[in-house]
Amino acid sequence: MAARKTTTDPDEQPQAAVRTQEYAAGTGWEVGQTAPSDAFRSLDDHAAPYGPVVRSHPGGHARLVVAKGAVVTESAARELSAAESDGTED
Repeated sequence: MAARKTTTDPDEQPQAAVRTQEYAAGTGWEVGQTAPSDAFRSLDDHAAPYGPVVRSHPGGHARLVVAKGAVVTESAARELSAAESDGTED
């Protein structure tokens, strides 16, 4: 039976994996950032968004664009900028 080699040489010890630190991109409405508040947009009778982006549920039919604390996705950013381009964001 072969003897197992034991060593205390640090160069031969397996190195621990080091995880890189992940940092949030900050708070705001840009893609990848954390949304500072909820953002809703009303829906018409054909489920098309209209009107301004509001921070609380407007009542009736509405869509949650992004929730407070969630990461802003590309589609949420498009929806927010569409409301801005209509000149209707509050």
